[in-house]
Amino acid sequence: MALLPLLSVAASPPPPTVDVSITGLRSTKGQVLVCLTANPKAFPDCSKDKASVRMAVKAANAGGFKISAPADGTYAVAVVHDENSNNKMDMALFMPKEGFGFSRNPAIGMGAPKFKSASFAVAGDTHQAIKMKYML
Repeated sequence: MALLPLLSVAASPPPPTVDVSITGLRSTKGQVLVCLTANPKAFPDCSKDKASVRMAVKAANAGGFKISAPADGTYAVAVVHDENSNNKMDMALFMPKEGFGFSRNPAIGMGAPKFKSASFAVAGDTHQAIKMKYML
């Protein structure tokens, strides 16, 4: 009887993964900063979301990588091509000097898109293809 609780824990499915491919990087310098969040108030800057998944991927490897999502749900991904590897998006006045992109590739106007336009459902493994954008 004592084995039954152990068997149920061992049988739990692995967390879902989001397979991400990024196209349009202007160079393989630096890294790509990645943010996966389910919190609309924390998008696109995950620093206000303790449950977010944040990672850095070498720009040379950004053609394909995986993010482990905490659980099934609705998420959005934001990426920054941090070409100088200083762990932030560099700005020139109010314009980003480095590239950026979002899941579902929403249209970019003034400022970042809303969570709703970049969000997608994760119910098991899924894929997002993100196209980088450069303003300068």
